[in-house]
Amino acid sequence: MAIRSRNKVSPNFNMSSMTDIVFLLLIFFMLTSTLVSPNALKLLLPSSSSKTLAPQTVSVSITKNLEYYVDREQVEFEFLEPIIKKKMGNNPENSIILHVDKQIAVEEAVKVMDIASRNKYRMVLATKPK
Repeated sequence: MAIRSRNKVSPNFNMSSMTDIVFLLLIFFMLTSTLVSPNALKLLLPSSSSKTLAPQTVSVSITKNLEYYVDREQVEFEFLEPIIKKKMGNNPENSIILHVDKQIAVEEAVKVMDIASRNKYRMVLATKPK
């Protein structure tokens, strides 16, 4: 007489639990990706030991006396945005290089960054190499 086991192992693999896990991970990553940088300005921040690869078209400088320069030409802050718009043109590859003295408050640099953000210009914050 042959002894038979009542519990048979099924060779089929059930994928329903695996798809549930994949969908839960997908929902998790979709929710967390929207929280990464909700209202950040789009800036290219180079490290101080490397060079920037963005083509420099307009250079904006702020001295410690709060004097604004666009390509070595002194301008008043009220006229800064129209001059930048004129120099940038319609080329989407253009970018602004921002040179700020380290004694200047961040508020003054943010004003120039706001101009770039409103006009959707790329901006690079220049740093001193080590």
